[in-house]
Amino acid sequence: MSAPAPTPARWYDGVTRYQWLVLIIASLGWIFDAFEGQLFNITRGDMLPDLLAASNPGLAPAAMDGLVRAWGEKFIGIFLVGGTLGGWIFSSLADKWGRKPVMALTILFYSIFSGLTGFATELWHVGALRFLVAMGVGGEWAVGAALVAEEFPKHARERAGGIFHSASVIGVWLAAVTGLAVGHNWRIAYFVGIVPALLVLWVRVGLHEPKAWEEAKRTTGSRMGSFSELLGDPRWRTRAIFGALLAMVGLATFWGVVVAGQNLAEDLLRTLGAPAGEVSSRAKIAFGFVQTTGAAVGMIAMGPLMARFGRRLTFGVMHVGAFVITLILCWLPGYFGSYGLFLALLPVFGFFCQGIHAGYAVYFPELFPTHLRATGGGFCFNTGRILAAPVLIWGSAWMKAAYALSVAISVLGCLFLLGLVVLVFLPETKGRDLPDDRAPA
Repeated sequence: MSAPAPTPARWYDGVTRYQWLVLIIASLGWIFDAFEGQLFNITRGDMLPDLLAASNPGLAPAAMDGLVRAWGEKFIGIFLVGGTLGGWIFSSLADKWGRKPVMALTILFYSIFSGLTGFATELWHVGALRFLVAMGVGGEWAVGAALVAEEFPKHARERAGGIFHSASVIGVWLAAVTGLAVGHNWRIAYFVGIVPALLVLWVRVGLHEPKAWEEAKRTTGSRMGSFSELLGDPRWRTRAIFGALLAMVGLATFWGVVVAGQNLAEDLLRTLGAPAGEVSSRAKIAFGFVQTTGAAVGMIAMGPLMARFGRRLTFGVMHVGAFVITLILCWLPGYFGSYGLFLALLPVFGFFCQGIHAGYAVYFPELFPTHLRATGGGFCFNTGRILAAPVLIWGSAWMKAAYALSVAISVLGCLFLLGLVVLVFLPETKGRDLPDDRAPA
């Protein structure tokens, strides 16, 4: 019996040029995925008042603010439902048809329907188009995460998965730059959103199917992408259910807590008497650059942290840190009346609250065999969306309309503690090979 190969001294030793190409293309798909998702968050402060004023002439400013917040949360909830449906459909197709064609299809989906949003004239137009954008967004993540996990060697998998997911920060930056560049002309931002469709050409030319997928297709046939096997086999069902609950915590807090960093900045600036004309732009900078820089560091750090301390411990510490920093950010800057303190805390808030998301790209593909890898990972991440949707459509929208923003976000931040309970029921996968299609994990 031969001795196992020694682990390379540096994580990137032995990574081939093609594997780097896979990481670049998958990351670009996720960058534009995040860009399309965040365009709404960046532009809704201009879009929703325009559309609401057109359908409700003479609406009082105070009533307008409440409606903007309520409709904003509802559209985010719709986005999560669309992402779930798209994630379920496209992740299963990625196991059945292959990673390459489905990645191209999801990119086309989110690009084209984002561009069409620029023509919206009524609220239902926005809801329908955001639903369709979300379908592409939900599907692309599962395909990219599966591709990276399957192509990279075991010793590099955590870092590669972390880099893949952390690339989303660039998408948020691009959305913030676009929002600042177009100002109140929100329609132009959505026309820019059709540009990612050009990436499809590179996907079609640059990628080929992973050998693991080709072997699974040959040996498992009709079982590829089977939801009945995913949820019928107790080995995979438990992982799928609790993986979805873990993602639900992250996604509900992302849309209910993390993106509210911009709204917290606006409220604090108004309280401190900042000029009305500066509030929106300063808050966009705070969220789009200051907070997101901390998020980028957190997501990049997830890979090395998981490689050293394991998946469950790293997730656990990040969830506790996210809960604590959420309470601090909501109350401490307002107590001291300091926007400088708020800006200093904002990167830490991004590090813990958003950093956990990179762990999903590392962890979920490790839970399932090749013929169910995209399906299982997509089920976890996107069922998390549908479970998060009621929290946003009813809970978050209602609380943010009825109570002070700091109170609402503090309550929503308690969801981070639920993640600690979920982790108890999930396995540790540090140092293990990916599950294959011949033996149970």
